[in-house]
This record gives sequence, C-alpha cells and structure tokens, in this order.
Amino acid sequence: MGKISPVSAKYIINAGIEIEGVVDRPDVIGAIFGQTEGLLGSELELRELQRSGRIGRIEVNIDIRTGKSEGTIVIPSSLDKAETSIIAAAMEIIQRIGPCNAKIRIKNIEDIRISKRQFVVERAKEFLRTLMDSTMPDSQELADEVATSVRVMEIQTYGRDKLPAGPSIDESDELIVVEGRADVLTLLKHNFKNAIALNGTSVPQTIIDLSKKKTLTVFVDGDRGGDLIIKELINVAEIDFVTKAPDGKEVEELSKKEIHKAIRSRISVEQAKADIPTLRGDTDMGIPRPVQRNDFRLQQRRGPPRNNIRPVPVGAQRTEISSEQRKSFRQMAEDLIGTRGAYILDQKLNILGKVPITELNASLENLKDVYAVVFDGNIEPDLVRTAEKTNINCLIGMGSNVKPYGSNVALLTVANL
Repeated sequence: MGKISPVSAKYIINAGIEIEGVVDRPDVIGAIFGQTEGLLGSELELRELQRSGRIGRIEVNIDIRTGKSEGTIVIPSSLDKAETSIIAAAMEIIQRIGPCNAKIRIKNIEDIRISKRQFVVERAKEFLRTLMDSTMPDSQELADEVATSVRVMEIQTYGRDKLPAGPSIDESDELIVVEGRADVLTLLKHNFKNAIALNGTSVPQTIIDLSKKKTLTVFVDGDRGGDLIIKELINVAEIDFVTKAPDGKEVEELSKKEIHKAIRSRISVEQAKADIPTLRGDTDMGIPRPVQRNDFRLQQRRGPPRNNIRPVPVGAQRTEISSEQRKSFRQMAEDLIGTRGAYILDQKLNILGKVPITELNASLENLKDVYAVVFDGNIEPDLVRTAEKTNINCLIGMGSNVKPYGSNVALLTVANL
C-alpha cells in the first residue's frame, strides 16, 4: 500500500476518538477503511487515495483506561481544501469499531503551509539581520573604518625612548603630551596629529628635550593619577599649558567635542599650580595636611585668616565623628563618584535629598536641620561659609581646598574616611 511523505502533505486532519471498550490500533484503521468504502465515490475512495499517494499513512494512538479506549487519529492529505474537508467529515460517520460503540470528532484541519511560511519568514529575518550586521555596512561605516585604519597606520615611535606619537611631531610647534598609546590613537582618530605619549609614569628624556624646543600642552585623565603626572612633568620639564579630561573620565574615552572643549580650556602652568591641590602643596595625594595647634596664634600676628574662614581657637568644641558615621559617609561618597551630585543628610544620616553640586549652596540656604553634606567635589571656602551660617556639622567631599582646622565645621575627605 502506497504512502505519502509528510513533507508533501498540504493539510493534516486531526481527530479524537472515544471507544466504549478495548480495541487495538488495527481495529480502528480497519473500521476507517471499511465503513467509508463506497461512501464518497471512486475518486475519493480512501484505499485508492492512499495507493496514489494523495492520502498519507493514517496514524492512530490509543490509550486504554478503565475498560474504555481514547486516542487521536492523524491523517495527512495532499488533496485540495474541499476534498480534504469531505474526507474529514466522512470520519465522523463511524459509530462502531469492532464490537464496541465509538465516536470520532474532528478537532481541526491544519494547513501546514502556514507553519512553513512562518518558519520561512523567521529564518529570512535572521538572514537579513546577519547580512546587515556583518556584510552590509553603510557608506559612513566604511568611511570611518578606512579613516581609522589609515590613522592607526600613521602612529609612529619617536625619539630614543620610542614613544608612541603622531606623524607631525617634528613639523608642529605645539605638542600635546598624553599618558599612553591609546590616548594618541584617540587624538589621531579626531585628526590631532601632534600628540605624543609618556608611555609610563616617569618622564622620558625625549619629552624633556622636546619641552625646551616646543610649546607643550599636557592632556591627562580626570583623576588623581593625572594630577601626579602633571606635577612630575612640571618638576622636570618646561611645560607651558595643562588640561584634563572631565572628572572620572580618561582621554581615550572622550568624544571629538569633549577633546576640543578640553584643549580650548587649557590653562597655564602657573594657574594650574594655584588651582590643583596636588600642585599647590595644600594637600598630599588629595589628603589635607593638618595645621599645628599654635597656628591660630601665628595667624593672629600675621593678620586675617586665609580664605576669610573663621579660625577655631585651641580647645574649641568640634563635631565628633563616630566610626559608624565614617563608614556611612564613605559608602555615600563612593555612590556619588562621577555624578557631580550631593546628598543632604539629617542627624540620623537619612538622605533628605540629592542635588547637583552647582545648586548646593542655594539649596543649603533654604533648608533647616541639615546635619551633614556628602558631595562629589572639593570643599571650597564659599561652601564652608554657607555651612557655618546654616549650622551644618559636617562637610564630606572628594578633596579639600580649605585647611581642615580652619572652621568649626568638620571637614572630611574620602581619603580621611
């Protein structure tokens, strides 16, 4: 008896069967062929349709429970819709199988081409996505890739220290000194061809020699490490200008706009020595150095205290910071790194609110019962004056430009915590 391959079927007839007795699979198939014989005419005779391959192998699954049989019947068909529907309806006329009463009900006729179409659509989407991602870059991507490759090829080693550098070191009167090779590549990507890298923490002799002949701008990462590199360069080379990446960012992470903004905002070495605590000498690696207990008497002889901050006489009461408070302050400070924000706290160290540090002074003047402020920035004299005026007990910043014992407000930095 011929049978049809499942892949050539267009429709699947799904039926359920209930039998009041125990029968076997061959009994069900025999009843289907026997009781439909001659019912639909010679053209729709099931045996002939199966022999010609237009009806596939009839699958019967029987489950026997408590003396009754239940199961399913699956019939593949490559006939058209009308003929398949007639075959399905003919199944329901079967009322007995063997000696037992039976009932067959058609559940559905499934058009398997729909599921094939869905499969085709999903696979086509996957192929198109892969094609667009990997093999069909747009013109801008192609241009960027070519330009980047060319600029990477332009990087060279310069001097006896073999420092990574752009191609225009000898031709340029002004050079940009960066920390590493990745920074040089980033500047090359944005068409800065006069960059040269230190390639380490110590200053190479090549940089010292170049500083005597050319104008050098130091461009470092926005962290304490960058401050230390600036300090070392100023000590051993003739640096002209200084600039830094935004706080918490590295030069290699910057966009073209950020690089241009940083270079336009460069400052002279003299101004850098006054503005950067590590260079000014007020701090050591960002940790404020405490003054001696007799400094108040020395200031009385010399005149008004620096930064117009009230000095605290020897023996004056200061806020005591417990170890638990220090732990909480440290955790909050770590959460704020890179956000340029500030937490305003009450006596129980509950956060009353979070504000940008640009609005901190104005916010403190309008609030009451503030115990402490933790913020992502340096402690400045104007903020200390606001804290004294509003009776704030503690200021906790990333660094400090104020003497730690120059105020009755407790001034702490992350390094102190």
